[in-house]
Amino acid sequence: MDEFVVVYVTVGSAEEGERISRALVEERLAACVNRVGGIRSVYRWQGQVEESEEGLLIIKTRKDLFDRLRQRVQKLHSYDVPEIIALPILAGNQSYLQWLSEQLEGDGT
Repeated sequence: MDEFVVVYVTVGSAEEGERISRALVEERLAACVNRVGGIRSVYRWQGQVEESEEGLLIIKTRKDLFDRLRQRVQKLHSYDVPEIIALPILAGNQSYLQWLSEQLEGDGT
């Protein structure tokens, strides 16, 4: 059985989120990307506590594609240090997981 992950990526604008989302799906590195706007992030950057409005990409892919997906996001992203984190999908609707597999490069084989 394929191992799937959900990848979280924050983006600085809706346009950046759209560009990254489309590239990942078109290149079959992601089966689906949900774009969530209106995220307020608080973080420490270069010794200062910062706040900013961001978007969040919720990306569904296979674990074996993560490194290539990460490299592609880093190339397309405007941040010096983009958030790119993967969480395992432990269980799910079997027909949805089958659809995920069919949408990704290599079709899980």
